[in-house]
Amino acid sequence: MYHLMNRGDRREPIFKDDQDRRTFLHTLGEACEKTGWQLHAFCLMENHFHLVAETPQANLVAGMKWFLGTYTGRFNRRHKLFGHLFSGRYKSLIIDERGGGYLRTACDYVHLNPVRAGLVSPGQPLSAYEWSSYPLYLRPARRPAWLRVDRLLGEHGLQEDVAGGRIHFQERMEDRRQENGEPAAWAAFRRGWRLGAEDFSQRLSERLGRRGQKHEQARERKETDEQLAERMVQEWLSGKRWGETDLQARPKGDAGKAELARLVRQHTPMTRQWIAARLSMGSASYVSHLTAESR
Repeated sequence: MYHLMNRGDRREPIFKDDQDRRTFLHTLGEACEKTGWQLHAFCLMENHFHLVAETPQANLVAGMKWFLGTYTGRFNRRHKLFGHLFSGRYKSLIIDERGGGYLRTACDYVHLNPVRAGLVSPGQPLSAYEWSSYPLYLRPARRPAWLRVDRLLGEHGLQEDVAGGRIHFQERMEDRRQENGEPAAWAAFRRGWRLGAEDFSQRLSERLGRRGQKHEQARERKETDEQLAERMVQEWLSGKRWGETDLQARPKGDAGKAELARLVRQHTPMTRQWIAARLSMGSASYVSHLTAESR
């Protein structure tokens, strides 16, 4: 479970208008579909965003690469720009998922961000800021499938997502915004890499083993994503009664290959380079052309 944040390059806007914000959330939904992520909170500001995301598979890096790259491409095409949109790598803070209120702390930090930025006046409810997941907690009919609300509501002591509980949640959040000062735990969001109990670092090290965290995480991500993509390829070939020789012998622009490439791009975060090599389709740019990723 992570708190994720990234800013615009040179702190410039990453959203020029509401259409960009809608595109960002649509792309986020696609990323969740590809990766199996579950979002507990989000907030879109003018030049940065916040997410609280749970990754059942170990695919954060591959998923974020697809998500940020895809949104950047769509933003640049719409505004006739080119180059970087975000200022380098996103910041990720890992959250202790065992309980202890750490998820609640992270989500409250995200949901109260418009208040800290002065975007919600004292006379307005917190839900007046619409580009946050907080209003969706109060209005279940508008929630996307990838927004998971039960865990945060549970950490607020609410066991059911019912009208009375949502009113209580709203009252608690309005009380939180009136509190003077910031909780000490919020300092971790600015300069830390984890949010959890005192033994959290030790448990993470034990989970990842002693052979090097970066190597192990990268290896696990690669295996998880490639296994999913490879399974899709094998199932598709079996359905078409194709073998590996058919895949290699057919032209790189074959309609069947293009169909398979679109499926892999839609449901996994594998790169165009991987797809081009695996399906014998020439270059990554050719895969991009065939799969019509400008949509």
